[in-house]
Amino acid sequence: MRIAVCDDDERELSRIQKLIAEYQASRNKDLECHYFTNSTDFICELRGGEYDLVLMDVLMPGISGIQAAQEIRTLDKNVKLIFVSASPEFAVESYNVGAYHYLLKPVDTNSFFTLLDKIAGELSAQAEQGFVLRSRDGIVQIAFAKLAYVEVINKTVFFHLTDGTVYEVTATLADFEGTLLSRPEFLKTHRSYLVNLSHIQSIDINCVTMKSGADIPVSRQRRSQVQDAYMHFLHQADTGSSALSQSKRPDGPWQILLVDDNSADRTIWADILKSHGCIVQLADNGEDALRLAADGFFDCVLLDVMMPGEDGFSICERLNSLTQMPIIFLSCLTEPEKQMEGFWAGGIDYITKDTPAELFWTKVETRIRLAKSERTQLRYGPLLIDLTKRRVLVDDKELLLTPIEFDILWRLSEHTGHVFTPEEIYGMIWGSQPWDGGQLVQMHMSRLRRKLEKACAEHHFIEAVWGQGYRFAP
Repeated sequence: MRIAVCDDDERELSRIQKLIAEYQASRNKDLECHYFTNSTDFICELRGGEYDLVLMDVLMPGISGIQAAQEIRTLDKNVKLIFVSASPEFAVESYNVGAYHYLLKPVDTNSFFTLLDKIAGELSAQAEQGFVLRSRDGIVQIAFAKLAYVEVINKTVFFHLTDGTVYEVTATLADFEGTLLSRPEFLKTHRSYLVNLSHIQSIDINCVTMKSGADIPVSRQRRSQVQDAYMHFLHQADTGSSALSQSKRPDGPWQILLVDDNSADRTIWADILKSHGCIVQLADNGEDALRLAADGFFDCVLLDVMMPGEDGFSICERLNSLTQMPIIFLSCLTEPEKQMEGFWAGGIDYITKDTPAELFWTKVETRIRLAKSERTQLRYGPLLIDLTKRRVLVDDKELLLTPIEFDILWRLSEHTGHVFTPEEIYGMIWGSQPWDGGQLVQMHMSRLRRKLEKACAEHHFIEAVWGQGYRFAP
């Protein structure tokens, strides 16, 4: 883990340094740490992508921690930001710039270690979002998100990263096409080039210009495909950002499950969520929560701890075995030990009920947004869709699907309950190709449904809606 710490108080800086050293010794982890006494020096040295975690004081001379975070976000949208302050008054502002967490000074050792454990686990999972390359510089791990484009010259393949790094491998482009082209963000523009659509600046008939300034040729026979793919990518990105800014899923408002046995508390928090455009379903016990989660999709579960029957920690573990929905604890229990227990149970955050309404919403909104951007697997009961490896498991047994069948299942599963017409499905999978009247969709859908029903007879997963189309209904 690569960590930067920025604090103008040298005593606090020394204390954080000591805590990190203790954590490194206790966990036997390899940490690379850099320390700064002012945000100006830190920002001047920052290129973007060199840190996994930044610990930032809020109040500093010159550029404050919040202002520095805004600069950091222009260079690196993925780095995890933790603000450290003696006062809670800047918490709302911190989450508005994408804070991962907000710590109060003096930092509690156990809470800090728990937080670092959680981040280390997430970084380990993110590391799987890439591939290992045996280059001339040795064995390196390349993240898909940081790979701008790939080119082959003679018998050498060059991997160009967003930070300017280039790795060379003696191989052919075909050796890597399967891995890269299985992901929606990569596209082949020429027999010698693969590009990452998210790092394109502009395109014209004959070439693609990357954000780095590099011009990538586009072969004549691929012009239409490249333009269509890029326009579709931009449309998806615009739709996603618009949905996030309005607190909505692509097919409607965010769906939130609120679980609390106290009716007064349920009303208070539900009213806040509804005022921000969310649809809220209520449950007053763990068993009802499990039933609702099994029957539908929720963007987030807000879970009380103290309830009749099983407590929230136990319910959280059962929910995590059932679904990938992010779970946030919402409790009147404020003790650090209880909050740590919430993280150990699988919660992604712990909000105490004395939290102001504005901060409560900001934390919920941020957590949903982060969970959506980091999701690599979709689970619906016995069905697991692995987006990274592009494979499907039913009851832990792999279900062999064609690439088109996988894409259909994936797209439909992201919009549980929504009825897609054959034309809409055709557009999602085959893009701008001329409409064939629905024969392709019917053929692939029939095969996909038979495979799913054979693998798990008690679940249909995909239903045909007479006269309308198909919907994913686990």
